[in-house]
Amino acid sequence: MNKRIRSLFFSFRVHRFAFIVLLLLLPGCGARRTPDLERIFAPARARKDKTPVIVVPGILGSQLMNRRTREIVWPSAFRSSTDGLSLPTTPDLAANRDELVAERIVETAKLARLAPEIYVYYELLNALRRFGDYRDGDWDNPRPDGDRDTFYVFPYDWRRDNVESAQLLVRRIEELKRKLGRPDLRFNIVAHSMGGLVARYAAMYGDADLPADDAAQPPPTWAGAHHIKKIFMFGTPNEGTMEAFATLLEGYSINEGLRRRIRLLNKLSREDAVTIPSIFQLLPHPEAARFLDQNLAPLEVDFYDPDVWRKYKWSPINDEEFRARYERGEVRDEEGAPYRATLAQLDAYFAAALARARRFHAALDAHAPADASEPPPVALYTFGGDCEETLNSPVILRDEKRGRWRTLTEPRELRDMQGRKIKRRDVIRAMYEPGDGRVTRRSLLGERLDAPRRSQFFDTPLPIAYGVFACDLHSELQNNKTLQDNALTLLINEVMN
Repeated sequence: MNKRIRSLFFSFRVHRFAFIVLLLLLPGCGARRTPDLERIFAPARARKDKTPVIVVPGILGSQLMNRRTREIVWPSAFRSSTDGLSLPTTPDLAANRDELVAERIVETAKLARLAPEIYVYYELLNALRRFGDYRDGDWDNPRPDGDRDTFYVFPYDWRRDNVESAQLLVRRIEELKRKLGRPDLRFNIVAHSMGGLVARYAAMYGDADLPADDAAQPPPTWAGAHHIKKIFMFGTPNEGTMEAFATLLEGYSINEGLRRRIRLLNKLSREDAVTIPSIFQLLPHPEAARFLDQNLAPLEVDFYDPDVWRKYKWSPINDEEFRARYERGEVRDEEGAPYRATLAQLDAYFAAALARARRFHAALDAHAPADASEPPPVALYTFGGDCEETLNSPVILRDEKRGRWRTLTEPRELRDMQGRKIKRRDVIRAMYEPGDGRVTRRSLLGERLDAPRRSQFFDTPLPIAYGVFACDLHSELQNNKTLQDNALTLLINEVMN
């Protein structure tokens, strides 16, 4: 290439770059535009007597620390030398406790000294403060006017059973109302992800537990409606999520959408995950669980039968190497001592966790009789994403050479049972649905639930009074300005109860 040609080529590159920059500066081009919440809600700062709000985070959204040493175990860049995230594994799920407690919500997280700070719930709380003119509330020492224009955050141990968390929420609300001298007070709840399930159960059943064993699920009493007015759900998996299944198989990773995969230093391992009851309670509900065979045809699978998990070697509990280590005493508890439970007790724990999850789903799926003339006393408002490919249907393959089953939670090119190639894009279309990368649109809306329609706008038995969608990932929904715009509009224009 001679000098003149190189000069012309360089000139073309410069002018092309300038043209691209010019396009980005033109109105309507460039980065996604977001609403100016400062201007939009300026009048709201003069509006008083707003219904108080409770913010309920999702799984991983509360800080966990050792109650004795005060060491922060979650979130942190590296595993603690003395504490892990695993819970004990006995069939008595309520008794499986350790020394970790939740004392605050995770507003920001810094996973390494040189890593950027991650905004988790800071922007949501800041929007309530800055644009909605809500004050931070104190559960233990509320201000005399803490019954209005105030928000309270509800940290909880996200590893525990969700019914237990809902009962704790109800008890804390009751105590707060006593301190405020307002027995008639009702709160609006802003919940993210699993927090929406905790809030829904609290509204539907108050502090009541699930029925014992497989007793029939009674209809909702809506006992929590004495405390809860509305629930604003950001990315709540109302039909469950297959990402919980993938977590039980592989551990937790930040993997929202097919284009992002960042390991969180293997913080929540698959061996941790299988000891956490709440993860089982995030699994797809029985009528929503869907699997595919090697031809990408629907495959009948009883998701809540422990024998099915044993057949397909799902989770570490059904992994031969893990079971051998467990039996040899190489799997240790929080104190570093080997678990003393037998493999039979380990299997009994696993069966109990699955059964408890199935009953939890039945409780959330229960609805008032079809001829009920009055709508449910707690309305639901949904805020979600539907622009990301989201896992919905894992594929189960038979590896005849190795004599075992394989379960795919990520797409790849396949060959069907006749040896014909199935392109990756076709596998993606079969395995995935629109969602936020973790929760499908249909799960958020509860569209697969088999009950009479209760929503004016959506084909669902959930009493959804309003719903809006945006293009964002699951972990960013609560920070999305468009969704915040919609939620704040509903919150601050409501009259005090």
